[in-house]
Amino acid sequence: MDFSLHHSPAPSMQRGRRLLRNHQTLMFWIQLFADLFVVTGSLAVLTFIKLQSIPAHYRFLAIITMLALFAIYSARGVYRRSCSQWRLMGRVTTAWCLLLLVLLLLGFMTKTTDMFSRQVLILWAPLALGLQLVNHLCLNKAIKHYNDRAKQQLPVLIIGDGDIAQHLAKSLLQNRWLPDRVTGMIVANEVKADAASVAAMPAPVLGTLIELRSIIKERGIRRIYVALPLGASQQIENLHIDLLDMNVDVIWVPDIFALNLLNHSVREVAGVPLISLNESPLTSSRVPIVLKGIMDRVIAVIALVALSPLLVGIAIAVKRSSPGPVFFKQQRHGFDGKIIEIYKFRSMKLHADSDVVQQATKGDPRVTKIGKFIRKSSIDELPQLFNVLNGTMSLVGPRPHAVSHNDYYSDKINAYLARHRIKPGITGLAQVKGYRGETETLDKMQKRVEFDLAYINNWTLLLDIQILIKTPLSLFSKNIF
Repeated sequence: MDFSLHHSPAPSMQRGRRLLRNHQTLMFWIQLFADLFVVTGSLAVLTFIKLQSIPAHYRFLAIITMLALFAIYSARGVYRRSCSQWRLMGRVTTAWCLLLLVLLLLGFMTKTTDMFSRQVLILWAPLALGLQLVNHLCLNKAIKHYNDRAKQQLPVLIIGDGDIAQHLAKSLLQNRWLPDRVTGMIVANEVKADAASVAAMPAPVLGTLIELRSIIKERGIRRIYVALPLGASQQIENLHIDLLDMNVDVIWVPDIFALNLLNHSVREVAGVPLISLNESPLTSSRVPIVLKGIMDRVIAVIALVALSPLLVGIAIAVKRSSPGPVFFKQQRHGFDGKIIEIYKFRSMKLHADSDVVQQATKGDPRVTKIGKFIRKSSIDELPQLFNVLNGTMSLVGPRPHAVSHNDYYSDKINAYLARHRIKPGITGLAQVKGYRGETETLDKMQKRVEFDLAYINNWTLLLDIQILIKTPLSLFSKNIF
């Protein structure tokens, strides 16, 4: 599923995300080493031409680049072989730009940018990208030529007519890298589906389960995918036993997507398959999270320095608006449900805390004049940059709600507390989609939670950058007052 910031799809569907991670084939390693060779090789050649030698700091840059390339390219799906050439070139270009951004941030943090020749780096960036694109296109053509000439096609049958069966059929039909040739589909019910349903199927519907054995013989089927819901376990077991004598591969496709999944994956321990239905991104992958933390702190420092005149001016205006402190501290739930204190510019007159959940509303008399402005423009959130620096928050993530709000909504919205499996953020996917500020109905809060979970399931550094760019443009949505 596409979570582009220019569209608003239903966040509950997670088809676009790869379930099986770390599936590294021979082609993966060939392409990886080819990329590493042209990237580091082009850097070495350009450096030698410019300096007549390759100094130690350039060699260290090459090592850092190799490590970052492996992490970023794997996370961005550059080495997946299930997309068109145009999409592949887009993935390579995006991943390379992200890698250059990481190197630039590291250079600023370590104050080493002046050690490198700008001429070398400016030439290296497009040259290395061009060589990588040529590498990928040539290898793709070689693999396709091999598949067309050497790989035997397997006639495939898909049992099932639900969402997962149709998704699988479409994926196999579009994937030229696999030997599977979808011959048709078998409906799970004893009665064949109506004409309209049959016409909407991605592959021909050949019959029902009663006709299965005869269809296998007539069509020469070599592999069968059983794409039935989890509730049909007895039917799946019966199919397995019935097909033991048919000399066909039988592969079960569990429809775990029907569940409310969070950062799901599949791996194995001692030969036993393990399906993670709910896993924090912080425990499943460390390198991207470290890069996210570095990016958060670098941008937070830059923002605090650049915005310091504005922050000082707002602080003076808040102090003059009404008696009380400049900053408002509130306890909220952070990563893993731990209580954190977040900082905001005070936008309301001082009032006693209450056990009753009461979000600020339009025309709320508690809001001061300057408070109304800073709330509408979200300037009141800027002190949370200090939370980013101390590690309790991220620039991008699910917005941290008040503890009393969490207590109120946790038993009213399914998977509400799953938002805490990643650090809260100053802005997030829900906010740039229009669910910012007051959530006066349960439906609006439900929608915000869905987008928060969609962010966790599809998180990448590139998505963070897109949200940061989009945030200033979304500040005047209808949910802001």
